[in-house]
Amino acid sequence: MKFIHLTDTHLVADAGLLYGTNPKVRLQQAVAHFSQHQADAQALVITGDLTHYGHDQAYQHLGECLSPVGIPVYPILGNHDHRERFKAHFPDVACDANGFVQYAVTFGDYQALFLDTNEPGVSWGVFCQERADWLRARLQESTAPVLIFMHHPFFPIGIRSMDSISLRDTAAFMGAIQGQEHRIRHVFFGHIHRPILGTFRGIPYSTLRGTNHQVALDLQGDATCIIGSHEQAQYGVVQLSSEQILIHIEDYLDCEQRYVLHEFSTQDQTMG
Repeated sequence: MKFIHLTDTHLVADAGLLYGTNPKVRLQQAVAHFSQHQADAQALVITGDLTHYGHDQAYQHLGECLSPVGIPVYPILGNHDHRERFKAHFPDVACDANGFVQYAVTFGDYQALFLDTNEPGVSWGVFCQERADWLRARLQESTAPVLIFMHHPFFPIGIRSMDSISLRDTAAFMGAIQGQEHRIRHVFFGHIHRPILGTFRGIPYSTLRGTNHQVALDLQGDATCIIGSHEQAQYGVVQLSSEQILIHIEDYLDCEQRYVLHEFSTQDQTMG
């Protein structure tokens, strides 16, 4: 299976500028680019901060941007989102029994679990016991390898300002996955607006830049100020097989000229 990963689209109500760039235009450019260059993708995942202020009009713009997408779209909420307004505009997105935007989907050989770390009124992530109970139940009902999608990371990433607003109390989350860590083959998250990959307690993870604005790589700063930057917008191209999770990162606004580095001869192609 092949899917596209987008994150942190941050649409605004007037469809205008945010930090000097236009979130709606940037998202439309991403959709146009992967529709042309990754036409065999089977799903689109967006890992939160769909809007910047959670306004109704911003969710309307999001719907307009996604309307040309001819594959299933799986969004989750970030701290900038408004849960009830999102649900009003996207009623087909599943929720758990407690109204959190959490759901499970089959992605090829994998069980894909989409989590809700949004908490009204705060920027950091929250994953309460009710949400954790849902996650634990989903992990117990299947033996398939697992992909987790969430907005806030549950581990430090070394940028102190962002670590201060990640998932603060991880006890419920860690309790939910206890004993199932070996089945979690990858965690895809958002929130950080940077290309990051690694492992935490043996669990692989990755994220990428948002579609509008980014967070600067500032490993020496303190927790009082988030430094922004205008680096290239990205989307991820994820290819799943029983043996591998392969992730390519596409800087879809990169207009640098391409050229031939090497052209193989018939002899090159037959050697080895």
